[in-house]
Amino acid sequence: MNAAPEPNVAAEPDKNTAAPVQPSIRVDDSHLVASYANFCRITGTPEELIFDFGLNPHPFTASADAIVVTQRISTNYFTAKRMAHALQMTLERHEAAFGVVEPDVTRRAMDAQFPHARE
Repeated sequence: MNAAPEPNVAAEPDKNTAAPVQPSIRVDDSHLVASYANFCRITGTPEELIFDFGLNPHPFTASADAIVVTQRISTNYFTAKRMAHALQMTLERHEAAFGVVEPDVTRRAMDAQFPHARE
C-alpha cells in the first residue's frame, strides 16, 4: 500500500527559541580628536598591548629627527584580536572594491613608474 505524499509544509519556528539580538551600541563622539598617523609602534606586556601612533615626517628616507608620538592606545589581547579581525575584514572588502593595497612603498613607487611591469 502506498502512503499519500505529505504536503510541503514549512515548519513553524519554535516560539521558545528567539534569535540572538545584537546589542545596540551607542557611541558619543562629541569629544573626539582626529589625528593622522603614518607610524605605529606596538609593544606589549603579558597583559596588554600598547600602540603608539605618530607622524614620521621623513617616511622615505632615514633621518636623525625623532618621530613624535602623539597618541597611545593600550588594550588587552582579547580586544586586540577583535580589532585585528575587524581590520582584516575591512582591508579585504577594500581590496575587493579597489584592488590590492601594497604596503611596500618601494613596490608602490615602481608600480607607479612602470605600471605594466608585473603583467
